[in-house]
Amino acid sequence: MDVTERELTDPWEGVLVAPARGSDIGVLVLAGSSGRVERERTHILAEQGMTALSIRWFGGPGQSPGICEIPLEIFTTAVDLLQANGAERIGILGYSKGAEAALLTAVHDPRVDVVIALSPTSRVWCNIGPGCDGAQHPYRSSWTWREQALPFIPMDDSWTPAEPGSGPVAIRGWYERSELTFAHLLPPAEIPVDKARADLLLVAGGDDAMWPSLPFAEQLARRRRSAGTTVRLVARHDAGHRLRLPGESPASASARFLYGGTPEADALLGAAAWPHILSMLRSDG
Repeated sequence: MDVTERELTDPWEGVLVAPARGSDIGVLVLAGSSGRVERERTHILAEQGMTALSIRWFGGPGQSPGICEIPLEIFTTAVDLLQANGAERIGILGYSKGAEAALLTAVHDPRVDVVIALSPTSRVWCNIGPGCDGAQHPYRSSWTWREQALPFIPMDDSWTPAEPGSGPVAIRGWYERSELTFAHLLPPAEIPVDKARADLLLVAGGDDAMWPSLPFAEQLARRRRSAGTTVRLVARHDAGHRLRLPGESPASASARFLYGGTPEADALLGAAAWPHILSMLRSDG
């Protein structure tokens, strides 16, 4: 399918990729803790007949240098742009911290029709890196809504990685330890997906070494079902944090983190999720 690509510089860096004939489906594509513009993923979605927008949501000009008190209004403004480009059905596809943002945006913006949360969390976590003031500590929320910080879980800095030496580490245990240490803060930090009108697709790997995304996804699913709202969960117990959708390049190696899974399992999870992603975005399943 022929697509057009438009570079964006205001109010954030980004790219808008759309079928040449247009589309009434708009998808906001959010990266994880890199905050980067997901060019490849937007092209793959546009080639399936959807207008796809990806934005740099932190670390760009005029933005917080870290994931610290990021206004959710950044994402509702992106929904405005999709609607201005003809989208009548709005989806948000977010990965990792981007999935956290996608779920929270759907809670606060009823225009969102579907959320695809890849390797999600069920809770709001603290900042990763500094805010605009340059301070990393004390911990603060990753997100704000209407200038109010959302309740969050801080990290227990007494945790140490199991891996010896200076190579890449698995930090899943850090999140698990922090949940135990700050158990009294869990209830207000839960993402209330039961209040979102959007359809919800969760995709997670049981071997995720970054954070426990499959237990998180199961918590989100229970929260939805307890409220009588629909949810679909696609999982593979041998997949890790970085699932790959059909047509995407393999994930690059990291010198800092272990992500779990294998390239084969991560690709199989993406392939299993792909028909559900397309079906839910198109509202035909």
